[in-house]
Amino acid sequence: MLLSTILLQAAGAAVWGKVAGAVGAGIAAIAAAFGIGKIGQSAMEAISRQPEAAGNIRTAMLIIGALVEGACLFAIIACLMAIVM
Repeated sequence: MLLSTILLQAAGAAVWGKVAGAVGAGIAAIAAAFGIGKIGQSAMEAISRQPEAAGNIRTAMLIIGALVEGACLFAIIACLMAIVM
């Protein structure tokens, strides 16, 4: 009786771990999309205020976007590892 209860609890925890990993991956992707959109919005506003600084703003925007993408990739990989394990 006790062993079956422990096994059922472990199986339930494994299922919830997979659900949490999938939800976490989705949240990471949505957050990255929102962040990159915000970066683009801010860059366009800055370029409209100072058109002569467009090159520097564009370069900074690309670097920051790449950093956000990298963080999102690491988050998604960690969530997918939670699903697989």
